[in-house]
Amino acid sequence: MADHARSSDPAVQGQLDRLARLSPGRDELGLERIGALLDRLGRPDRALPPVFHVAGTNGKGSTCAFLRAAIEAAGYSTHVFTSPHLVRFNERIRLAGRLIEDAHLASLLAEVLDVADGIGPSFFEVTTAAAFLGFSRTPADACIVEVGLGGRLDATNVIERPLICGIVQLGLDHQAFLGDTLEKIAGEKAGIAKRDAPLVSLHYPRSVADTVGQAAAAADAAWMPKGGVWDAAVYQKRLRYRDRAGKIDLPLPSLPGAHQAMNAALAVAMLRHQERLAVPPAALRAAMGWAHWPARLQRLDGGPLAALLPADSELWIDGGHNPNAARAIADYFRSRLPLGTSLHIILGMLENKDASGFLAPFRESGATVHAVPVPGHAHHLPEALTVIARTQGLHAATAANSVAALQAINATATSPAVVLIGGSLYLAGDALAANGTIPD
Repeated sequence: MADHARSSDPAVQGQLDRLARLSPGRDELGLERIGALLDRLGRPDRALPPVFHVAGTNGKGSTCAFLRAAIEAAGYSTHVFTSPHLVRFNERIRLAGRLIEDAHLASLLAEVLDVADGIGPSFFEVTTAAAFLGFSRTPADACIVEVGLGGRLDATNVIERPLICGIVQLGLDHQAFLGDTLEKIAGEKAGIAKRDAPLVSLHYPRSVADTVGQAAAAADAAWMPKGGVWDAAVYQKRLRYRDRAGKIDLPLPSLPGAHQAMNAALAVAMLRHQERLAVPPAALRAAMGWAHWPARLQRLDGGPLAALLPADSELWIDGGHNPNAARAIADYFRSRLPLGTSLHIILGMLENKDASGFLAPFRESGATVHAVPVPGHAHHLPEALTVIARTQGLHAATAANSVAALQAINATATSPAVVLIGGSLYLAGDALAANGTIPD
């Protein structure tokens, strides 16, 4: 889908306008269009540096961030392809460590669109082709590619010979495309498995694990789940990792949330089970503190939005939008919310997301929900979100937007508040832009 991407650069915007006219305007999974597009471009996907391919429901982006931090700490350069963007379209494509420049991005998009006549590629397919074209022409030691949607039929799955593949946490999301059970979703995610490329994953329930294992076997890929040839656990405030090569004692990730430890562990396992890049333990330790991933339990310590709250309040942003993500977020705040501090959730969600499932983990928090629209996207009406929130035992009200919600909190708060803007990456991106906190 067109993703309503906008750019302040006229050349980039011109290509995005072309893409909006060309794209079918909806998600259409499949490899035929991206394959045809890449054929016309000379198959840049076959000229990439060694590829780390990452799929899953929650934690893909964070795992990619840990991979990048460790690879760069080891002295290598790496391309990175992630989605969606938060503020600038350029965030999706990182060339040898740096966000792509506007002029280069406009040129790549134009080159792809110039050969797209008659194919009807989607927004994501054009973006993927542009990224691969840029990656193939820019020297780097590695390439980190995040799956967009699912895995088996995702545009990134045209990569025929990845160095190694990884699957993070699995949960219910995008059921209309991937299926309505964890087993079906696991089968789609594990569809990235390739022959001669190890498939490293977290630990899953038996039926889900069986599905992943079957997909790996069908692809003739060595499957390495957590708890087998490698394992990791948090013990005495350290991340303890072990595999056949030995044990490593790592600091906990600086990214907030207990769930980030296993995202980091998966990145470590992927790096330790490939043989192209030598990444020493010192680089793995450095990555725990270097990794940064915007809008995932990100605290805004200053800026116009934070200034709207009472003194000593905290403003957080998280783009998580499914029940598994909500559980991780709720656990984080439950563990650190000071006694007597009120929790407020400024919530906007796309209409195809499970709002009730998202709010359920906050049931015991006593939070107040401030329901807002998600501009430019089909979303749950704020009035409907308040009804859902009240059925979960939460206080709820509507607001015109995040700024109005923050002003309402400031007007009624009698003490410092903890505020989360969440439920949608698009809402998180709008908040980052409004606060002047632009990802780099």
